[in-house]
Amino acid sequence: MGRLREMTEFMVDIDLYDADTDAFMQLIPRQRAMVNAMMFEGKIVQYSLSMDRSKLWMIMVARNEEQVADYLNEFPIIDYMSFRIQPLMFSNSAHQTFSQISLN
Repeated sequence: MGRLREMTEFMVDIDLYDADTDAFMQLIPRQRAMVNAMMFEGKIVQYSLSMDRSKLWMIMVARNEEQVADYLNEFPIIDYMSFRIQPLMFSNSAHQTFSQISLN
């Protein structure tokens, strides 16, 4: 329980630049692999991309904003983005609130 108290959720608001270039597109498979690994590790809770591919939003779990920035600086697409980090008091979603119905 002590470890959970040390961790905080953060909203990360990312602006993407030159997302339609070949160089950016070549980074997508590595980016997706890293995001999937970070989700599996519990570092990323939610990851969303705007329809026009100019914005990303994430909820990340870390000790502090510096750790979130360290995670983001590992992204293959780091040279194509700027970001803002905001600590959250809480974050709810329907997936967390309501259990899934099993048809079995």
